[in-house]
Amino acid sequence: MRDHEPGSGHTTRRLTTKEAAELLGVKPETVYAYVSRGQLSSRRVPTGRGSTFDAKEVEALARRNRRESSGTSGSGGELSVRTRITFIDTDRYYFRGVDAAELAVRHSYEEVAEWLWTGQLRPGIAFTAPEATVAVARRAVDALPEHASPTDRLRVAAIAAATADPLRFDLSEDAVLGTARSLIPTLVAALPPVRRDHRDTGPLAHRLWARLSGHEADEASLRTLDTALALLVDHDLAASTLAVRVAASARAHAYAAVSAGLGVLEGPLHGAASGLAHRMLLDVLDRGDAAPVIAEELRAGRRIPGLGHRLYPGEDPRARVLFGLLEEIPRAAPALAAARDIVATTARHTPLHANVDLALAVLTASSGMPATAGETIFAVARTAGWIAHALEEYGERPLRMRPSGHYVGPRPPQPLPE
Repeated sequence: MRDHEPGSGHTTRRLTTKEAAELLGVKPETVYAYVSRGQLSSRRVPTGRGSTFDAKEVEALARRNRRESSGTSGSGGELSVRTRITFIDTDRYYFRGVDAAELAVRHSYEEVAEWLWTGQLRPGIAFTAPEATVAVARRAVDALPEHASPTDRLRVAAIAAATADPLRFDLSEDAVLGTARSLIPTLVAALPPVRRDHRDTGPLAHRLWARLSGHEADEASLRTLDTALALLVDHDLAASTLAVRVAASARAHAYAAVSAGLGVLEGPLHGAASGLAHRMLLDVLDRGDAAPVIAEELRAGRRIPGLGHRLYPGEDPRARVLFGLLEEIPRAAPALAAARDIVATTARHTPLHANVDLALAVLTASSGMPATAGETIFAVARTAGWIAHALEEYGERPLRMRPSGHYVGPRPPQPLPE
């Protein structure tokens, strides 16, 4: 619709109520609410039936609403979601304002997860899962082919657990927290154990160890695994976490939101990084020298896994903590030396520091775990963070995670294809 501004020869595009509502993504009644609040001006049509709205004014309001609802920053157009969970600053990161590395060293994974979810510490808490739910998840996982990846198994376990929970669509905080406390141990219990004498009791790290390593677990190794889980609980809006928030914005239940995170985690640029570092580390140990291994990686056009992090100019604080704990494990000494050789060799040209993937690789390689173990540790740990972000997103306006597409295709209308 077009109209003329009074006293001018300019033609201004005006929208009907229906068109304005569609552009704003609201009901027609809400358009008139904007008028009553002074956020939009309207003009009655000559027939007296309905009103028209200035298109530029409506478009400006739509842009403002999108910025406010999604938290998009004004600079660069990048998505910036307001959160109270994790803050990353230079060479440190914080969970709800508390130094995350110190928290992970002093508290168990379950205690850190509770802190992330509620802002309260619950000393000695251990997550347990209903036997019936575990049985459903195990049957589903056992039906997968042997070559299924750990992330495949975790995703199937999450979906199976959802089918066993008739209350999964209850998105109240208490219900979601109950889901989280049972889902995480269900994911671990659904993984096939490596050790026959395993027990599904005690801290989660102990139960997870039996599914990753055939080695007898000493106290130092269990503590390192538990700390690794706590360190990896969350790391702001990583790709998988953003996927979880998008799912939660659409009001997907917690199981589905976690499944969305697992789907993104399986990408080679996200969850697989520790596996690449693990294989490289074994190659260095086999050859006794990092130089030829690094040369081959670079010659193949690949970046060196386990080095550098876009959020930390120096050493990844998570790696710093894990390397300190690994020094207390005698059998980890060769892998630690190989990791230091990798860092020193690459530093001749590029001063990159070790990141958490390299530290995880030292843990997994020295503990007789498969190359995929780091991805499993990461996925189990990050499930707690995904739940925290889902809870936060459930408190926001539904479907706010809806960026606008910038169409660059052929200008319509185009003729129908032959």
